[in-house]
Amino acid sequence: MVESPVLFILSLCILYANALDNGLALTPPMGWLHWERFRCETDCRQFPFDCISEELFKAMADKMASDGYLDAGYEYLIMDDCWLAMERDSEGRLQPDPDRFPSGIKALADYVHAKGLKFGIYEDYGTKTCAGYPGSLNNLEIDAQTFAEWGVDYLKFDGCNVTPDESMEAGHLEMAGYLNETGREIVFSCEFPLYRGNKANYSVAIEACNLWRNYNDIEDSWISVTNIVNHYKQNGDKYVTVAGPGHWNDPDMLIIGNFGLSLDQSKAQMTIWSIWAAPLIMSVDLRTIKGEFKAILLNKHAIKINQDALGIQGHLQTTIDNIDVWVKPVLPTVGGEFSYAVGFVSNRDDGYPFRLEFALRDFGLNNSAGYVLTDAFVSDETTQVKSDDTLEVFVNPTGAVLWHLVANEEKNH
Repeated sequence: MVESPVLFILSLCILYANALDNGLALTPPMGWLHWERFRCETDCRQFPFDCISEELFKAMADKMASDGYLDAGYEYLIMDDCWLAMERDSEGRLQPDPDRFPSGIKALADYVHAKGLKFGIYEDYGTKTCAGYPGSLNNLEIDAQTFAEWGVDYLKFDGCNVTPDESMEAGHLEMAGYLNETGREIVFSCEFPLYRGNKANYSVAIEACNLWRNYNDIEDSWISVTNIVNHYKQNGDKYVTVAGPGHWNDPDMLIIGNFGLSLDQSKAQMTIWSIWAAPLIMSVDLRTIKGEFKAILLNKHAIKINQDALGIQGHLQTTIDNIDVWVKPVLPTVGGEFSYAVGFVSNRDDGYPFRLEFALRDFGLNNSAGYVLTDAFVSDETTQVKSDDTLEVFVNPTGAVLWHLVANEEKNH
């Protein structure tokens, strides 16, 4: 039995009286983060163009501003682990590695802001970061103040080196309070649900955080992407009910344009992340990315679906012949009927495009006046379709087709 999308939406109408109310991330954050592509490379002599340094982040800021990423909505430039010095300064404040960040973090943030971008930074709730640099435990207030003074707009807060892990929820609520007390608008990205697993308190996540990781780090492979997707399939009923404007599930970075995904697999990741209302955080070398992958990241239809103001995380409607059909209600609504994004994502590897035949009503799309269809990765051309029309898609192995279906208004006769 196919679940009605309308009934599904009604099931999401949960009031979050204690939801984080910093007015930020009302649509999923978009930006760039260094970790998946550049990791913890700190040898700037041997790897001068890839090491974690102020020059790397300036170069990425330049490309984000000049190559269309900022215009498309990718506004946050975020440092991950390994920017720190191994010791705090004499006043107990965090400080960057002096060799790799000789100008300091405030100057780097100013450079990023001058490009029209926002600046993000990484820390860890524990005694040390995952790479062994100073953590924030017992220094939450001074670290929040330091970040605000530096001009930080986004904080990624990891969860390594925490004993016992039961303290994480309380610690993140405390850090959220200190961030708010600074008076600076700082998006708070948390990771404690990843570390707490089934014990994670999502009421706290909603109260403390703008977004949070649920599952393992993404790696540069299709296997890694499918592992994340399978985790979300298994936990979809829980995850979709906690996501919404200002508080999002984060399945981790977009790896499009790196080494591990084909062109079709890249379209598949963009399709799924867009329908999930997931943060679109790229991790790729913007200096060398090939044009066909850049085009996927900048696809205006996928981004529009992802950034839809309803903020509903799409769900797995059905699976047909090993093709997953993901459905996301979006604006505009017409006479009480939603518009939709529908993603057809292939789990097949049998070597040819698989033909899928269906009617939209099979997936619960029942607007009597039909829809205006755009095939996101094909063109801007539109087609009029009805709910009971027999339609077809051809989905490449481990690829995807993404449809944007805008509800038509009923015409009066």
